[in-house]
Amino acid sequence: MSANIYKNKKPLFFFLFPAFFFIGLFLYYPFFQNIINSFQHIKVLGSGGNGWNEPWYENYVKLFTDPVVRISLINTLKMILVTIFGQVGIALFLALLVDNIPWGGSLFRTVYFFPIVISATALGLLFNLVFLYDKGMINQILEMFGRTELIDWKGKGLALFTMMLPVMWQYVGFYFVIIITGLNNISGELYEVASIDGATKLQRVRYITLPLVRNVVCTCVVLAVTGALKVFDLPWTMFPKGIPTKSTFLTGTYMYYQTMEAKNIDYGSTLALMIVILGVVLSKVVNMVFHEKEY
Repeated sequence: MSANIYKNKKPLFFFLFPAFFFIGLFLYYPFFQNIINSFQHIKVLGSGGNGWNEPWYENYVKLFTDPVVRISLINTLKMILVTIFGQVGIALFLALLVDNIPWGGSLFRTVYFFPIVISATALGLLFNLVFLYDKGMINQILEMFGRTELIDWKGKGLALFTMMLPVMWQYVGFYFVIIITGLNNISGELYEVASIDGATKLQRVRYITLPLVRNVVCTCVVLAVTGALKVFDLPWTMFPKGIPTKSTFLTGTYMYYQTMEAKNIDYGSTLALMIVILGVVLSKVVNMVFHEKEY
């Protein structure tokens, strides 16, 4: 009797239809509409296109000739490197340290994860106060130690560093929790056998921990790379409109600037499509490089 229930597939489509409907309405329809918008002339958000561009590929020619696009792509590439080494790398290091302490592990898990709970906009405003040129926290500390010349942390030379540091700090705890969960799934018997054989703590980490947690780290790297393409809220709060001289634009912030500030809706759609293509290509490349292994 019960086996016959699962052979009837008609109720399955009935329950899946609402999910497919909402996915099509709120995901696929906007995506394909965005592709159409990139070929049209649109200057008012929410309105229809005022005819096709002349030539129809005008926005894509502009995409390859726009110097700010090159700046945003270079900055996004730097952000990807920061997320891989600054977020996943530090998270792995902290997870290994916490996994080897006899007590206080739950406290460190809470402390490291806490920045994820805070709104990115609030963090951006907070770090704006930290990096202010006049009466900023860091410059006040430097003044206490006798430095008379203030540092312009949001100037052209240090702006990119100032923007990427809070982004890196915010998401370390996210990858830390993922990696520490993977470490907890490693059987303690493996470490006991290694200790009996005379392996040091460093050797146990090198030959047991790192190989067994590799797949978890690979997953974190994929999430970090794709997430770097979508970073928006915190950099935009700290550097609206890409100041100074648009040198801090990322792909996400430049798309928002063209769409909401410059009112180039069609060109913003082209930039959004570029981000999607980059995300798909990079995720495939990262999966090929950091593919999971079976042990």
